[in-house]
Formats: sequence, structure tokens, C-alpha cells
Amino acid sequence: MKNILKLLLISCLASNATFGQLYSTQSGETSFFSETPMENISGLNKMVGAIINTSTNDIAVSMKMSAFDFPNKLMQEHFNENYMESGKYPTGIFKGKIVDAIDYTKNGTYDVTAKGQLTLHGVTQTREVKGKMTIENQKITLVSNFDVKLVDHKIEVPKLVFAKIAEVIAVKLKYTFIPYVKK
Repeated sequence: MKNILKLLLISCLASNATFGQLYSTQSGETSFFSETPMENISGLNKMVGAIINTSTNDIAVSMKMSAFDFPNKLMQEHFNENYMESGKYPTGIFKGKIVDAIDYTKNGTYDVTAKGQLTLHGVTQTREVKGKMTIENQKITLVSNFDVKLVDHKIEVPKLVFAKIAEVIAVKLKYTFIPYVKK
């Protein structure tokens, strides 16, 4: 699985003629939280691959949707079968560019914005995602919180359980990148 994610991510960035230093992670974490008066639902995915090309500011993220883990296994089953249809749409992808000028050679914390395409449930939407990037001794940590509207990705919730699932899902991510070394 990790090799598939690496190939996908590198191919997303390989279309650029110039390569800077590539930074990658195979241990990124993406979580989400749905809060309603009836029920809270949370999931955590630790099988997230991401890569940054520091000369072009290109960024790509890929995650296996069925890798989200839930405190309740029934929620996990419903997430994969009824809402995300993970068998039909197995991967979530963000491909874009960090629009801020970052000096990747200097340690520090920077406010960053990435603009690009987010594909979930087979639907691609243009997104602008804000976050914080910390650079420390050849290591880049990226943290972000943003919202995803279910309707934007044609994720349907049956009326019977609509009160249990929020229309807008809070997403959090934390990825730590290290210099990519081709094996």
C-alpha cells in the first residue's frame, strides 16, 4: 500500500519539468469529526501519504478511505459502505500548490495556504486550505483544520439518520515530511 501511495504522489508531481527537493511522509494523520445533538462521529486515518516539491511548492496528498478507524466498528462499516462508498471510490486526493513564498532552508513557523483540487467520493472540488507549516532541521510539519460539506462531494445521508450526521465535517491533518530518498 505504501508503495502505491508513493507512486501516485510522485506521479502527481512528476509532471513538473523542474524538481526541487522532494519531502514526503508515509505517516501522516487525517481525522474528521461530525458533531450533532444526537451523536458524535470521529475517524482517524494514519495511512496518509503526502509529498511537497520545495522548488515549485506543489503538494499532493493521498489516502485510502477504508483506512479510517472508528471507535465503533458499525460506524466504520456505514462510513465505508453507505456514505463514502470506499469500494467504488477508494482514494481521497488533494493536489495543489502552496501559494505562499516559503524559505525551506530556514527554521521557523509559517502561515500557509494551499490551493488545489480535493477529490472525495469521486467528486473534485477546488479548495483553498489554510494551515501552519513548521520547518526545523530538514523536517517540515504541516497542520491544518478545515471543513468539508457533504453536499459538495455528493455524499448522501439517508433521511432516517440525517440528524446523526453533520452536514459539514471538521477535518484535521498533521503531516511530518522528511527529505524523500529514492530507493
